Amino acid sequence: MKNTTKLEFPQGFLWGGATAANQFEGGYNEEGKGLSTADVITAGTHTTSRRITPVLEEGVNYPSHQAIDFFHRYQEDIRLFAEMGFKVFRMSIAWSRIFPNGDDAEPNEQGLQFYDRVFAELKKYNIEPLVTISHYEAPFHLTQKYNGWSDRRVVDFYVRYCEVLFNRYKDVVKYWLTFNEINILTLSFGAFMAGAMMPEGNGELAHATVKNEQVLYQALHHQFIASAKAVKLGHEINKDFKIGCMIAYMCSYPLTCHPDDVLLAQQKDNLSNFLCSDVQVRGAYPGFAKRYFSDHNIQINMQEEDENILKEGRVDFYTFSYYSSTCVSADPDQEKVGGNLSLGLKNPHLKASAWDWQIDPQGLRWSLNNIYNRYEIPLMVVENGLGAVDTVEEDGSIHDDYRIDYLKQHIEQMKEAIADGVDLIGYTPWGCIDLVSAGTGEMKKRYGFIYVDKDNEGKGTLARSKKKSFYWYKNVIETNGEQLD
Repeated sequence: MKNTTKLEFPQGFLWGGATAANQFEGGYNEEGKGLSTADVITAGTHTTSRRITPVLEEGVNYPSHQAIDFFHRYQEDIRLFAEMGFKVFRMSIAWSRIFPNGDDAEPNEQGLQFYDRVFAELKKYNIEPLVTISHYEAPFHLTQKYNGWSDRRVVDFYVRYCEVLFNRYKDVVKYWLTFNEINILTLSFGAFMAGAMMPEGNGELAHATVKNEQVLYQALHHQFIASAKAVKLGHEINKDFKIGCMIAYMCSYPLTCHPDDVLLAQQKDNLSNFLCSDVQVRGAYPGFAKRYFSDHNIQINMQEEDENILKEGRVDFYTFSYYSSTCVSADPDQEKVGGNLSLGLKNPHLKASAWDWQIDPQGLRWSLNNIYNRYEIPLMVVENGLGAVDTVEEDGSIHDDYRIDYLKQHIEQMKEAIADGVDLIGYTPWGCIDLVSAGTGEMKKRYGFIYVDKDNEGKGTLARSKKKSFYWYKNVIETNGEQLD
């Protein structure tokens, strides 16, 4: 029987792109900004780990310090986003630009004025800002003095930061995300990037772990409380605010139909993905989390009011990153592949990128359905894309058909998910302009529709140029996803 379902995006669908301040903003020590955790991480490569240096080393490349210099070029970049037709732009605010130490008594007015200018520029082109409040760039002082989110006092510092943002921008920002990929704290290496905690090891980011799960999950609990308090506060300041969670969705299939593999895939989905969103969307810890804590001797230190705080601070919508999928198996002797934040097993039915991330468009449809069937609240895909090496031809053109092909296939699967009944309201591909890779600190691994002239050593003119995908995505937005070829 022929499929007659019409595949289309709803009117008013929010097309755009996504970035993070620590990977594209620069201006790391200008106009009163303090050091963030990102500012003390050196450059690396696909094969050489980045390093965490509590004291900045002379002559060493720290990619976040300049990044791609949006700080000085925001007007040019936003004009290019507008030319593509962006309806929404996902960006983050650098916490240490507003509170240089994190625990300051008063905010930095110059930092607030910078974002005043950015939001005014976005408004000029009718681009809706989608603001991530904390995206892997906590003030480094909070690491040094409090060991980051392991200390409950950081909750109050974060809520004060949110209060300043919500009051300042209550009339220009509608969509907010409390924490980027909050579930990275379920992984031992998420401690420094997401938790601002000093890790164990030799300073190499690849080995920067906190293996004590008690510490990790306590820090995560503090972020849950901070997020819930921010949601409640935001709604009190402006009832029209839409405040969401953001999850790094780790799509995992059982490698075989053996019951052990199927159960393991379900357990991984629960612990890696749904623990955090259950707390943020439903307002309570799920049963499987309580069993995991019991089995692993983890005792979350909760204050008397915490359960009520979580219940009152449930998010309005759910956003997530999706790049690839992996497999899981109870058999440890299987070939491993890379992925966003996690390793998994090779799927023999999929191809992989140059960075060994498996390309699985249908996995996005599966993930969208899996998430929506659980929560039935609006969803946004706020990170998705292909990191690749781009070649600039002699005439300056960049023919990134591989990127177009990747995005086209994923957009097609979003259409399918919408036809399945998923309430998908927006799509912001990651790194809509080339930026610094969070994992490796490289510029070589590019995601953007806009090329930035800068190499892995930090050299280049920073000049912007349009790739073939720029014109393709412009047409996708103009036709609301109808024309994908």
